[in-house]
Amino acid sequence: MQDQDFEYFIQNIEYFYQQYGHKFLAIKDKKVIGSYDSFDMALEETLKHEQIGTFIIQECFRNKEESVNHFQGNVTIVPVTG
Repeated sequence: MQDQDFEYFIQNIEYFYQQYGHKFLAIKDKKVIGSYDSFDMALEETLKHEQIGTFIIQECFRNKEESVNHFQGNVTIVPVTG
């Protein structure tokens, strides 16, 4: 499903930039479920209501030629101690 979400993001990147500007979008099931100022904030907030591996987070640019990073795989949360 994450591949379909990524394709959805790429197909709509210009629209998303018009709507959200330069934000980090959390996308699940071909829907934007959150818009955030940083990747860390997007991940932290989305994990409050979604499970790891069920969504993607993409940085929004004007168009796909500017820059798109696509990471696949499992995300591991490592707590920072002391």
